Amino acid sequence: MRPIEDYALIGSTSSAALVHKGGDIDWLCLPRFDSGAMFASLLGDERNGSWKLHAQDAKARVSRRYLPGTVVLETTIRTATGVATVTDCMPRPAHDGTHELVRIVRGVRGSVALHTEMRIRFNYGQWLPWVDRRGATIHAVAGPDAVRITAGVPLENHDFATSADFRVTEGQAVAFCLEWYPSHQVPPIPRDPAALLADSIAQWQAWSSRCTLDGPYHDQVHRSLLTLKALTYAPTGGIVAAPTTSLPEQPGGERNWDYRFCWLRDAALTLYALIASGYVDEASDWRWWLMRAVGGAPQEVQIMYGLHGERVLTEIELDWLPGYADSRPVRVGNGAHAQRQLDVYGAVIAAFHAARKAGLQDMDKVWPLERAIAKQLLTLWKEPDCSIWEVRGEPRHFVHSKVMCWLAFDRMIASAQEYGLDGPIDTWRAARDAIHADVCANGFDAASGGFVQYYGADTVDAALLWMPLVGFLPVHDPRVQRTIARIEKELIFDGLVYRYRTDVGADVDGLRGGEGAFLACSFWLVNVYVAMGRLRKARALFKRLLGLGNDLGLFAEEYDPVGRRQLGNFPQAFSHIGLINSAHAIEAAAGGAWEMADRNGKARARPRARRRG
Repeated sequence: MRPIEDYALIGSTSSAALVHKGGDIDWLCLPRFDSGAMFASLLGDERNGSWKLHAQDAKARVSRRYLPGTVVLETTIRTATGVATVTDCMPRPAHDGTHELVRIVRGVRGSVALHTEMRIRFNYGQWLPWVDRRGATIHAVAGPDAVRITAGVPLENHDFATSADFRVTEGQAVAFCLEWYPSHQVPPIPRDPAALLADSIAQWQAWSSRCTLDGPYHDQVHRSLLTLKALTYAPTGGIVAAPTTSLPEQPGGERNWDYRFCWLRDAALTLYALIASGYVDEASDWRWWLMRAVGGAPQEVQIMYGLHGERVLTEIELDWLPGYADSRPVRVGNGAHAQRQLDVYGAVIAAFHAARKAGLQDMDKVWPLERAIAKQLLTLWKEPDCSIWEVRGEPRHFVHSKVMCWLAFDRMIASAQEYGLDGPIDTWRAARDAIHADVCANGFDAASGGFVQYYGADTVDAALLWMPLVGFLPVHDPRVQRTIARIEKELIFDGLVYRYRTDVGADVDGLRGGEGAFLACSFWLVNVYVAMGRLRKARALFKRLLGLGNDLGLFAEEYDPVGRRQLGNFPQAFSHIGLINSAHAIEAAAGGAWEMADRNGKARARPRARRRG
């Protein structure tokens, strides 16, 4: 079982691949993030598809990096006879719909003997393709998928694999190119791999140069922004939560989900990160994606959609895959798309308000959608839901969900008043006040003096950290202070924050087994410390979190403090969003997610750190 953190992400803003530090591509979906994987050994073994490229010398030393300002991966291989590099990238798709993955091996010093081996297995490792040699190229076809492989060295087919042993010397380059195209079409005209690589580097560096954040966290924020860009589906502007499915929250457990879809909550938070970092165009693209996805049914907003706004994301289990670390089931699709999660409404409305403050154009066109959402929420806020954590147990009245409904009306009122937009402000104000009173009456536990996970509960939830961050109550309110203290006492292990206790009240999420610390929750605590003026404590926790990323600065969804390893789908947008927003909060002593605490959407200056914590 290879650690999740041993992988690197490469992507084309249409799809992505995971490359192991040993040179194997163990996950690749084409032509879209949510397409059936042709390399799926990440969830099985090499029989489910992979592309190996490594030194023949088992004692070779390997190091890797991203080329500056890109998601182009460079792996350096050192042997007793020489040094070589492997550069991996996924160029932007061609106009004819062809998608490529390019690998270029260069000799740096002496000579290095290498081995490559490709096992293409379409449909998540299930379909063995028909393979045909046509001159110097290899073609593999199964169902709707076709792949052409070109190489600078002779390739051989044997044992249902395509392989080559070769050697590179100083100054020599050997290029490999995998091209996907629809099987019913004629093969595309090949594009030059070296030119594709050069264009990819230039495009990524041009994009990353627009980052406006300076300061001590520039490099980490830069990498997280590049990761978010790589998780953006360029044709529509949708942002996937992660490029993988079924990487477990606990090895051997059942908490395995498909994250290759667009969550409104994640994307709304991404909008804050993009705007704060100077990427207004990307924020605008997501705004229009949401308008299209919700169009025709604003009263039935889903929590997630497909890349093109698809609404039915049927969840099935792939019984032929054993799963990562024997974690079953392997799931494709996500049944949570049909859940009610009320916090999404607040996240979206608050994001639109922030977009207006940032000067996004044509925001008046979004207002009818917002009004439709608010109208639906006038009655919906009273209903139970499945919470931000998408529990698969009984719906309940989760406190965080109610707080985010309050946020929706609060920001609707602010937008209407600031921008002269039409709407029933008195009705919204009444709803906002009713929700506030309801939460304070039913979500408060007199015994502990703080708020609880859901009405009638005696447990807490890390999502309660949002209460002061969105301005529901001041951060120094005694009830908030006691809630934070209880989260610190009951949900922190080895300095990291867990979402909630899975060993207490197991009927809440309806699942067996545990999970790791949820990285986004720890970033939220950083923001809370900033809001409290405890900047020294905020910086210390932030530094600890930065140290949990892999050698390339990538973060999964969770972290296991005992096993010292990353867990969950990888890389995870939610974690990188948290990093960016916390960096902005620390740098400005107010910003990122904390910016939402101002009802006018303005970043407010916070007091300098007090001499405590």
